[in-house]
Amino acid sequence: MAANLPPPEITKQAAAAAAAEEEEEKESSVDKSKVANRSRLIVRLGALLVSHSGLVSGICCIAGLIAILFLPMLAKNTYISENALMPGSANSLLSYQDVSEGNKLITDITRIINDKKRSADLEIPKLLAQYMQSTGAETYHHTLPQPRKSPFNPLHFFLLSTPTPLPSNQSSFATSTVGIIRAPAGDGKESIVLVSPYNLEKFRSEYLSESSSLGLAFSIFSLLSRASWLSKDVIWVATDSRFGDYASVSAWLNEYHNPNPNFGPGPDFGRGDDLGEGFKRAGTMACAIVFKVVERESGKGRREKVGEERENVAIYSEGSNGQMPNLDLVNVVHYLGVHRQGFRVRVGKLGFLEGVRGIRFLGEVMSRVGRFLRALNPDWKFDVSSGEYVEGAATLASSVFAQAVGVPTGPHGAFRDYQIDAVTLELSPKFSLANENARSAFLLRSGRLIEGTVRSVNNLLEKFHQSFFLYFLTGPNKFISVGVYMIPFALLISPLPILAASLFNFNLTPNPNPNPNPKNPWRWLKPAKFSLLIQTWAVIVSLLPFYISQITDLPPNYSFLIWTLGSLFTLVILYSIFGSPNSTEIEWRLLKAVMIASVSIGLCLMSIINFSTAQIGALFIVPMCLLARPIRAKMDNSIVNLIVSICNLVMVIVGFPLSGFLVREIINGNFGEMNLGVFWESMEYLWAWNSASFLYLILVHLPCWLLFVHILFHPCN
Repeated sequence: MAANLPPPEITKQAAAAAAAEEEEEKESSVDKSKVANRSRLIVRLGALLVSHSGLVSGICCIAGLIAILFLPMLAKNTYISENALMPGSANSLLSYQDVSEGNKLITDITRIINDKKRSADLEIPKLLAQYMQSTGAETYHHTLPQPRKSPFNPLHFFLLSTPTPLPSNQSSFATSTVGIIRAPAGDGKESIVLVSPYNLEKFRSEYLSESSSLGLAFSIFSLLSRASWLSKDVIWVATDSRFGDYASVSAWLNEYHNPNPNFGPGPDFGRGDDLGEGFKRAGTMACAIVFKVVERESGKGRREKVGEERENVAIYSEGSNGQMPNLDLVNVVHYLGVHRQGFRVRVGKLGFLEGVRGIRFLGEVMSRVGRFLRALNPDWKFDVSSGEYVEGAATLASSVFAQAVGVPTGPHGAFRDYQIDAVTLELSPKFSLANENARSAFLLRSGRLIEGTVRSVNNLLEKFHQSFFLYFLTGPNKFISVGVYMIPFALLISPLPILAASLFNFNLTPNPNPNPNPKNPWRWLKPAKFSLLIQTWAVIVSLLPFYISQITDLPPNYSFLIWTLGSLFTLVILYSIFGSPNSTEIEWRLLKAVMIASVSIGLCLMSIINFSTAQIGALFIVPMCLLARPIRAKMDNSIVNLIVSICNLVMVIVGFPLSGFLVREIINGNFGEMNLGVFWESMEYLWAWNSASFLYLILVHLPCWLLFVHILFHPCN
């Protein structure tokens, strides 16, 4: 038997292997227990939040509102991220000789305008082409027929916003003149675009502003045609903006990127206008600068009154649906304007907010809070004066509102549709442009500002990418980055899924009375069905304008009335077929849970499309979701029950989708002139620009408001 025993070495190896297996099993069991403990911890934390959903919701909502109030204090100074830009590193080469060339163009334009025998529609584009050719540039004309009013089409929200031209046999044309300078030190793969809009219809009354814009552009173009350092092609587009600044630029860009061989011919300019044939192109557009001269009387109509002490440069950067150019481009213009040319740079501001007593009182409070926080920790740079807070809040409100509306604030928005960084500059002189000496000095400084911007962009080896594309402006040199302004939005919407889970769990909890049957866990299907029904109705409401717009010569009042009656009639039909949510078979808590779930999805999706729209919408929708409660549902405390009922009734009015347009008309002082057509024109304005705010109002906000009304008047039996 001893001979059959295994050797001692094999026995030791087997024992060691068995021991190793035992150790591995112990380690795996420990790891599994840790994972189980972690999962149980997450489940317990979730259960804790759901069980205290009311407290958590209140804390998060209040914290989100406080975070919004802190945003003007959290703004940072702007800085240039891309070192290759090097603004102001080279001396400007633009001289009075170049400005004198621009003044010659202004004189020639004035002569054409004053000569009633000559047609300015034909002579001014021809004159611009001659001046461009004198610099050695390649020149051509681009014509735009009078744009037709675009009918509503739901698919337009997923396409570029380009104007629809009339057939080419129309006699009314807008003619843009384009000149291209080929870079002597480049390979022709990139280009910089300069756009100077002018309106022939304004030449009679404001000819100095319009002609000065063209004179300024030619001064810069003449200098760049001799620049040996130029490594990117330069395109000067003098756009005839009789049909709007945006329409001409957008039509030219569409033709530039999407050649159309069937585009109609333009007017005949006669002899002496040999510009060659075909639509000429340069390299990929690295940047676009739209600029125009606006006298003080013309600039008051914008969002801020122009200052009196020195020349002004207004920067407009908002594109369609919240798109913004790279912050470095705005920073370069601000740096050169302030530190090199001595301009007062300004951005959009809701000036009326500075005169509101509540805002000024809030500025005093936040200023004291900032000083207190700075005393606690000197590293917390929250101490701002009340005046700085009020000005920052007014500028922030303008930036958020402009992005939320989704309509470009200038012709630069057409470039953002093609992912090209662009801004619009409005240059306002201190003195009258009729003074030739003052005008020449102003054009020199303005030209040097644009020259410095072109030189900085010319230094880039790649597209703008270093700085922010998602930001809010609180001043010309102050901004709030995406990582900061998302905090209030996250705090506002975070309690929604918690509250929905709490309401759903409440309806799954068995009734303490043993007699009734336990609650059905599938009872949420009926509220979900009605929520889907209302969502379907909202889709139908969003499509009705397409059919209403087919009716020709229909006044806005009747259009809105037909839209409203058609929407109500459709809702009644759907309720007669599928039933109403105000039924005793549907638990109002489950209906509220489904409403909150759909709102959470809608807000999150909208934050991806246009964050500003989602942020403003959350300020109205989240309180509606948190406070929604039937009036007949009694609470233990009668005072609290009365307060909640009053708040709900107020939210019915404030949360109505069209209440924002009503507030806007009141602010603008047009309340006495309001009618139903104003609402139709406002909605038509949104869908004409493919604004995502229209989709939000109809597909997210309107269903939430209707479900809120149903919950408010639920029978609660």
